[in-house]
Amino acid sequence: MITVANTGYEVLAIGLLSAFTAQVIKFVIFTIQSRKINFKIFTTTGGMPSSHSAGVMGLSTSVGLIAGFNSLIFAVALGYALVTMYDAAGVRRAAGKTAACLNRMMEDFYKHDVQAIGGKLKELLGHTPFEVIMGAIYGVLFTLCMHKYIVG
Repeated sequence: MITVANTGYEVLAIGLLSAFTAQVIKFVIFTIQSRKINFKIFTTTGGMPSSHSAGVMGLSTSVGLIAGFNSLIFAVALGYALVTMYDAAGVRRAAGKTAACLNRMMEDFYKHDVQAIGGKLKELLGHTPFEVIMGAIYGVLFTLCMHKYIVG
């Protein structure tokens, strides 16, 4: 039998599970707000909460709990998490805004026949800072609960 507690297996499992459950929460929020079921939410980026933030903060928090918050590996994991969250709220959000602007321009230019140019660009690429923060908080809280459950 594989031991999960206090190993790399725990770190990987918690990182992946925190990202997946954040996507489930995102699906539930979208379904309640729009009153429509859209399973594509599970494979899209953007939205509340940020599953990227939840995943990387879950991973780095579990590393801290296992290896210590003053360890070199925690510093690397946290650095990775901060870069990922900055990218989600910064670069990818800016790319999404640019896509929205280009979509409007192409609709005007092609008289609303955007299929003539291959379709619309994806606009929901990044997150607001609030979505990133909520994802990060969720990732930390999820990790604390799961670590306590796994370790006992």
